[in-house]
Amino acid sequence: MTSTQTRERPPARKTGAKNAPEPGPPAPPVRKVGLRSLFPYLQGYWPTLGIVAVLSLVVTLLTLSQPVLTRDVLADIEADRPVGRLVALLIGVLVVVAVLGGVRDYLLQRAAEGLVLTARRRLVARLLRLPITEYDQRRTGDMLSRVGADTTMLRAVVTSGLFDTVTNVVMVGGSALMMCLIDPTLFAATALGLGLGVLAVVGLSRRVRGASRDAQDRIGEMTSAVERAISAVRTIRASGAEEREGKAVDGYAQQAYHAGMRIARLQAMINPITSTTIQVAFLVVLGLGGARVASGAIQVGDMVAFVLFLFMLWFPLGRALTAYSRLQSGLGALQRIEEMVDLPQETDAVAGPLTVRERTRPGTEPADAEPRPPAIEFEGVSFGYGDGETVLRDVSLAVPRGTRTALVGPSGAGKSTLLSLVERFYDVTSGTVRVGGTDVRDLPRRELRGRLGYVEQSAPVLAGTVRDNLSLAAPDATDDDMREVLRSVNLMGVIERAPQGLDTEVGEGGVLLSGGERQRLALARTFLAAPPIMLLDEATSNLDARNEALMREAIGTVTADRTLLVVAHRLSTVVDSDQIVVLEHGRVVAAGRHEELTGTSPLYRELASHQLLIQ
Repeated sequence: MTSTQTRERPPARKTGAKNAPEPGPPAPPVRKVGLRSLFPYLQGYWPTLGIVAVLSLVVTLLTLSQPVLTRDVLADIEADRPVGRLVALLIGVLVVVAVLGGVRDYLLQRAAEGLVLTARRRLVARLLRLPITEYDQRRTGDMLSRVGADTTMLRAVVTSGLFDTVTNVVMVGGSALMMCLIDPTLFAATALGLGLGVLAVVGLSRRVRGASRDAQDRIGEMTSAVERAISAVRTIRASGAEEREGKAVDGYAQQAYHAGMRIARLQAMINPITSTTIQVAFLVVLGLGGARVASGAIQVGDMVAFVLFLFMLWFPLGRALTAYSRLQSGLGALQRIEEMVDLPQETDAVAGPLTVRERTRPGTEPADAEPRPPAIEFEGVSFGYGDGETVLRDVSLAVPRGTRTALVGPSGAGKSTLLSLVERFYDVTSGTVRVGGTDVRDLPRRELRGRLGYVEQSAPVLAGTVRDNLSLAAPDATDDDMREVLRSVNLMGVIERAPQGLDTEVGEGGVLLSGGERQRLALARTFLAAPPIMLLDEATSNLDARNEALMREAIGTVTADRTLLVVAHRLSTVVDSDQIVVLEHGRVVAAGRHEELTGTSPLYRELASHQLLIQ
């Protein structure tokens, strides 16, 4: 197909240059996540977290001892007793708390980074194994946002969320206990004011999780819009559409802004409530505590210790409430991650490319074996993408081993879809696709795809080097093998004109190569893997006449004794095929050699005459 023709696939989600873009389809319902959902990500870090918990407990106990020691120092000063030992002990406690606190924080950060790493590995592994239908329906930018931004937020769940909440709650509990032991009456008055504020903050914090998830969704949509614009920046500039695309991205950015402002408003209410609550409690302690000292109910040292414990309760309580809010935000991000992790993956997904030795090669059966089935066979195949439109209707055809079969027909006839069914990117709606006589649904995908070499219509080239691209499906290939295959597709000039040779960079999406060079590199990648069956989807559409002729010769050499199934719009590239299958509206309408079809198939004759192959 040419660049202006459309490949058979589900209709893409439309995106317009509007300030307020239309929202995508609603996300499927997902299970509610909680702290238990973090456990799979923390495997291997439990010993570290156990040490962190012990250190936190020791630090908390030592911190709680400081007001008691301070009270005893004041009592000794009042009684004119030596205070050197107590002062030294108090300084020692301060130093130990600082050292243990530093060790605890380092271990906690290390565990948090490990959690993020585990989440990213798990998410990427899942994304690479999702059914192709998921990629048809989802935005690339949103998936990238989940790998980047959402996993980063998990760090706060462990550091400033989970452990800050737990340790500060312990500190608050210990301080409250000591305050109650010093003066229950004063503590009761203090706790009443604090309790009302805490209830209000917890209620607001619960709303942060939903707001955080919504904000991350909006960020994912904005990332998708930016990724779309950047990937097509040349087309956008050539079309003078910079302003329209900028407005489209701005619309998503505004949605992310409003979602972020919702979180800001919630947090703006939390902070004043927290500070006001603490200030009221402090005023209560000063007023009521001063009165009780004056009445002789408590001593001055007890009053000082009570105030110190109030500060120890004050700051941890504020941090605990803030940490709880961050924990809710992190759990909102975790829910987005789990939404992807919960998606089904391709069963028996490919774990890695087969080695050359593992590949099934033609001609290995005994000479007296039974007649072998076709390399590829479609029997009564019908298929639709799930959008209500049937793409293929009762297609039956066979591709004999060691032959070259071409699929031709107008755009939308279903040619590329047939190749996708062979690769099992999709499963048939009805009928059967067989490779080597076996239903593809009965073959492990690794084994099936190990037999196939596939060159896509767009001939994608990965960012990186020429070597990276060639070794994608043949990691055990040598440099000599790579140079030989580049020579066969007339691509040696790419590595000869650069000092890096095989390590020459090709740019994002192969942008540093011409369209023809990208296509030839994609072909070289498949040739190097040397599979027994090759599927080529418009593999020479971007080549000039000279390179097309060279490529036809290279394909003929490389595919000798191999099976070739080709999708072609330029009939000149397939006129010498062993079999040409003509499709129209998802049906096989004719099959045969070029000379036969020009006389028996009106559609083929029309296509051939338009391309000046016949008069």
